[in-house]
Amino acid sequence: MREPWVVGVSGASGTPYAAAVVRGLLDAGAAVDLIVSRAARLTILDETGRPFRDAHWAEDLAAWLGRDLAGADLRHWPAGDLAAGPSSGSYRIRGMAVVPASTAACAGISIGLSKDLLQRAAEVNLKERRPVVVVPRETPVTRSHLEHLIALHDAGAVVLPASPGFYGAGAAASAPQLVDFVAGKVLDALGVPHTLFRRWSGELAAARRDAEGA
Repeated sequence: MREPWVVGVSGASGTPYAAAVVRGLLDAGAAVDLIVSRAARLTILDETGRPFRDAHWAEDLAAWLGRDLAGADLRHWPAGDLAAGPSSGSYRIRGMAVVPASTAACAGISIGLSKDLLQRAAEVNLKERRPVVVVPRETPVTRSHLEHLIALHDAGAVVLPASPGFYGAGAAASAPQLVDFVAGKVLDALGVPHTLFRRWSGELAAARRDAEGA
């Protein structure tokens, strides 16, 4: 029986993180259900120059991810479809990542607003005690933002800020490497295998480079 991961993309800046997570899930052979909020469509267009349209979602997603999606187990649910599969706890889902998570999405999920399918799906996964990873991308934050994140943590979500580490690639890390670091941490939290970044091994980078060059 099909049991996908749900990826919800909200309107915060940081849509490359979402693309990297989806690519990582597909590379791991996982099924993916995608929900892109209305605000996220504007952010995708602004950050990539590419549209994301319900009627052409497969074509637009392939262009956004930069790969051929033939054979991929993908399903798209319009954000306004509150009768969609992920809106019900009886729909088979392994868990969900909200990446990036806007402050509005975090607030809506934490208080049970169910403004759209993304918020509803996240709430459903929380109530069903499935893995939920929320990736806020906002700085600085207000007290209300922190309170909503604490509420999500207390409800069982993993709050994973888009905060890349540099130990994998060093201070000269490229933007794609930093994006992959965050995406890899999301996949780690979901328990999905990947090779998106070099893991810390207890060896400083300078010593590692010397050893590799020897």
